[in-house]
Amino acid sequence: MAEQRRKRRSAPPGDFSDPLSNYEQPDYADDLERALTEDQVSELQHQPFMAVPPSTTVEQALRIMADLDIACMMIAEHDRLVGILSERDVVNKILDTYRKIKDHPVSEVMTPDPVTVHETESPAKALNLMAVGGFRHIPLLDVDEKIVGILGPRRVTAYLQERVG
Repeated sequence: MAEQRRKRRSAPPGDFSDPLSNYEQPDYADDLERALTEDQVSELQHQPFMAVPPSTTVEQALRIMADLDIACMMIAEHDRLVGILSERDVVNKILDTYRKIKDHPVSEVMTPDPVTVHETESPAKALNLMAVGGFRHIPLLDVDEKIVGILGPRRVTAYLQERVG
């Protein structure tokens, strides 16, 4: 049976119109709406942050979180994100078995391959990812996929207050 191939018709001259050639700047209701869509997420406070290697023990990771009074930390190898350890992970994966797993590597209890946002994306995208995914914290990566920070509720609230106030 011979293979049938569909022939492509070329578009008649003058039928193609680049949709971006006639782009008009949107009208925003206020400065906050404009900032959420046009600013880059790197404009939000995203440092300091804590990253530890996957070989860090569960006990060490929890001590660091307690000492620094942070709700999550990133797990990284060579500046590359491999996971995240959050308060939710502590409650769901560690609390009941702490004595048994305290000397295990944090890689066993972290959330691997977390959802991230890149520093050139909009704050609206970061907020959407956090809201839809139910995340309180979201790692921030540069274009080379290296960790540059983390966003959390306090940092997002500070950004929103700055834009509204």
